Amino acid sequence: MRKMMLAGAAALLVLAMPGHAQTAPVPSDKATPAVTRLLKLMDKDKSGNVSRQEFLDFMAAEFDRLDTDHSGELNVAELSGLKVVARSHPGGSGK
Repeated sequence: MRKMMLAGAAALLVLAMPGHAQTAPVPSDKATPAVTRLLKLMDKDKSGNVSRQEFLDFMAAEFDRLDTDHSGELNVAELSGLKVVARSHPGGSGK
């Protein structure tokens, strides 16, 4: 369950990158259940939106959770099993 949420957060990150943003906002009644759950987890002030700081705080907590050896870096073992799909940035080399 937690891995699904992390994958959802990573997907949001990819979609928020320039070139991946939607042209029109998605109405909240059209959000998938996974997006709705993710919003509730990230939206600490219950505004109905996720601020940049709320997003960064959420991702920092996920990093800390994954960093089981507390090295400040994620190694292959710590990242194994995550189902995150990397998408290349338009005009870039995928980095």
